[in-house]
Amino acid sequence: MKNEEILNQLNDENIDSMFVYSPENIKYLSGFYPSSFAYLIIDEEPVLYVNSIDKESAEEKSEIETRDVVKLSEVKDLLKGNIAVESSLEFGLVQYLSDDISAIKTSKVFADKRKTKTKEEITNIKNSIGIAENAIMEIDFSSTEKFAAASLEFDMTINGSIKPAFDTIVASGKRSSSPHSETSMNRVETPIVVDWGAKYDYYCSDITRTFINTERQEEIWNIVLEAQKAAINTIAPGVSYADVDNAARDVITEYGYGEYFIHSTGHGFGLDIHEDPVISNKAEGELEKNMVITAEPGIYIPGEFGIRIEDDVLVKNNSEVLTSLDKKLDFLL
Repeated sequence: MKNEEILNQLNDENIDSMFVYSPENIKYLSGFYPSSFAYLIIDEEPVLYVNSIDKESAEEKSEIETRDVVKLSEVKDLLKGNIAVESSLEFGLVQYLSDDISAIKTSKVFADKRKTKTKEEITNIKNSIGIAENAIMEIDFSSTEKFAAASLEFDMTINGSIKPAFDTIVASGKRSSSPHSETSMNRVETPIVVDWGAKYDYYCSDITRTFINTERQEEIWNIVLEAQKAAINTIAPGVSYADVDNAARDVITEYGYGEYFIHSTGHGFGLDIHEDPVISNKAEGELEKNMVITAEPGIYIPGEFGIRIEDDVLVKNNSEVLTSLDKKLDFLL
């Protein structure tokens, strides 16, 4: 089904063949995630070219034909007609694909198809979420932020995560006012923003919880929770990305903290931690059934602290929050 859908879209785009290099896109189409140099050539049918290091594993796991890689200088002989590449492909590789690189197009076929998830992909994401949720219950805040992050990543690994979905964030005290603050060697203080995710069969999860212990922190935490609930209640097929973002943003603005909500309300994820769509008030487009997105509003007050709550949501007629963790986990402090 994936093959057919991608071939049909490439045909609609008047593309005769496509060179695919991203490991995530290779995994998406073939079921195999390469550990070394590999690429897909798509024309009448997709073919996976793999290095000898991966050959045995690829032949076992790939759902499409596999062959040995050829030299980059010979790849152009495998392509024909109107050629397309992913927009992320490095120029150093593009120049090997045609004598006339100005004629090479970019195609968003994989980004378009990966926006919605199959049943198998949703199951993998749920498994990834389960690993991440179990791990947070073992986090150790007794030392530094880095120690806490390491304890979380260790527990995810021993419970089946291939690796963290992204660099785990543990940002505490005043440092929590930066949404993507780098985890430091500072001792943990409150509030503590923990943003983490696992990878199961290369599919990500993405969760944030903020640990609080003062009335002022709880006041802001409650506003963020109300904003997140408003966004989640809006999520359904056909709803615009902007409407979901505005649902959260309006709540925070009503309480007088609009200037401190400094990022979008969410994003898609799957094989990559950030995929289409972007759930922003500037984004164009509408939610579709079986998209998986985050809902993660936040308030970040410079010099004071930040609060974020993030959950993963499957878009359906009655959208499903895939994360099952309590919103408040202060008992772990």
